[in-house]
Amino acid sequence: MVDIPDIASPLRTQAIMNQYGINTKKSLGQNFLTDINILHNIVAAGDVTAADNVIEIGPGIGALTEQLARAAKEVLAFEIDTRLINVLADTLSPYDNIKVVNQDILKVDLPVAIKASFTDTTAPLKLVANLPYYITTPILMQMLQSEIHFDAIVVMMQKEVADRLSAVPGTKEYGSLSLAVQYRMDAKLAFTVSRKSFVPNPNVDSAIIKLTPREPLAVLPHDEKQLFELFKIGFALRRKTLWNNLTAAFGKNEVMVDKLTKALEQAEISPKIRAEKLSLEEFITLHNALFDAGVYAK
Repeated sequence: MVDIPDIASPLRTQAIMNQYGINTKKSLGQNFLTDINILHNIVAAGDVTAADNVIEIGPGIGALTEQLARAAKEVLAFEIDTRLINVLADTLSPYDNIKVVNQDILKVDLPVAIKASFTDTTAPLKLVANLPYYITTPILMQMLQSEIHFDAIVVMMQKEVADRLSAVPGTKEYGSLSLAVQYRMDAKLAFTVSRKSFVPNPNVDSAIIKLTPREPLAVLPHDEKQLFELFKIGFALRRKTLWNNLTAAFGKNEVMVDKLTKALEQAEISPKIRAEKLSLEEFITLHNALFDAGVYAK
């Protein structure tokens, strides 16, 4: 392939923005990355190879997209901003393995889009993206709760959110989001990115998080949806005990108190403990005990 100047170079990024009169939209969380080394590191973190299909969300002017196209088999990019579609058609024109779709990723039927866009749907599938900060969590949870198998998810987000995703029990960052993500994936913070690496500079530093399919859980929940609700209940009032949060959610009448007491005894969990001390496995054990005790029964 012909050697092509990188879109991410500061001069070319500014030239593209000037040529098309692009003003970044704060409402869409648009910040363009202008450090080519970071882009290379993102692709490397995803172990992207010529055997992989890659989905990207929010390609912007195509800086990361072109790096993915150089490494991957095919790239499917979703861009919500209609203004950028013609820009991407221009900046990515040297590549024949990219498809850009002008859609809101939260409204896309992804299995249908994958089937329609990739020539080989049996190839390993990875999600690699610089996610819009204002909807990072909704996008990530939608991807994780879909029926799609991702061999890896490598995404840039606010460092604060990345810390929460990869947090372990007993830390201040650990919470319901940590549990919801780690229920399905192993989460590892790959590296951090300075706010100075973007145009315009965001107000916070960023980080790259890598998610890979986790080993099967030793204990499975009786009801996944109720388990995820329990994650939220446990951390509803973070400084309160688990007992306080459970009774606030399920009630304090005599019958319910008896059920909750039996469930905690069955799970061998102290009512005085705080949720931040419980591991994912302990949350699942607690959920199953609550289920068996009839706490969820209508």
